Order: sequence, then C-alpha cells, then structure tokens
Amino acid sequence: MQWRKFNGDAVELPIFEAVEIAIQRETDKGIRLKVCIGTDSQVKGKETEFATVIVFLREGQGGFMFISNEKTRQTFTIKERMLTEVSKSIEIAYQLCPLFNKYDVDMEVHADINTNPQFKSNDALREAMGYILGMGFAFKAKPEAFASTSCANKMVN
Repeated sequence: MQWRKFNGDAVELPIFEAVEIAIQRETDKGIRLKVCIGTDSQVKGKETEFATVIVFLREGQGGFMFISNEKTRQTFTIKERMLTEVSKSIEIAYQLCPLFNKYDVDMEVHADINTNPQFKSNDALREAMGYILGMGFAFKAKPEAFASTSCANKMVN
C-alpha cells in the first residue's frame, strides 16, 4: 500500500515507522492522541476504489491523517464491499496495534455501515461489528464513524 499525507505528500517510510514517528512527535509535545481507522469505497463503472485513512486526533487541537487508495476491477455485492472496507481497516489496525499499545493511544475502527435497517449497507452491520470486536478493537458505525464516512469518503476520487 502506498500512503500519503492530506497535502498529497507521499509517506516515504513504511507505514509502521511513519505512524511511530508521528506518535512520538505528538507525545513529545505533550499532546494526547486518539487514532481512528476507516475505509470507504466508491464504484465507478467496472472499478471499485477504496480509500483507507488513519486519522490522528489531537485532544482539543485538531488532527491529521495518512491516506491510501486502491482500485480493483473485482465486482462486489453491497455486503461484500462493506465487509471488504472493514477488512482493509482491520488489516491496518492490526498491523499498527503494537504501536498503539506501546504509546497508550486509544484506537477505534470506523465502519461506513448504516445502523438504520432501511439502508442496504445495514446487511453487513452484524458481521462487521463481530469482526471488529472479535479482533479486540473498539467499533463505531454511522453516524459516529467519521473516519470512514467523512475522511475516507472525501479521499475516494
């Protein structure tokens, strides 16, 4: 996965190292961080584009994020696409978990899944919630899942 900052600059280091440097920089300044990881997707013709974000919230002082985009020609049902989004978020959360534990950073996985049964994405809610909670991560769905519904959503071209 290729990662970039919000301003478009490439993250040159492996994401694990880049995240550790960011956490160290902020904690050295005495700033308490919370990290939210989310993925959103958009279907355009035969392609599906996924955007995964790692959002760093500075307690009372804004935030910043790292972004990664991926495109695929694989076709998905709405449920498969929602669960693929969750899978991508969990994959990066799991990879970074040792850092969050080491530096005592709270982390949540955000799913772009509607809690209202009238929406099609709701079909994936139970599985997604079980998957995320089963991995030991805190879970947020719409409307609280801003990392996926707002941040990642804006990063899907």
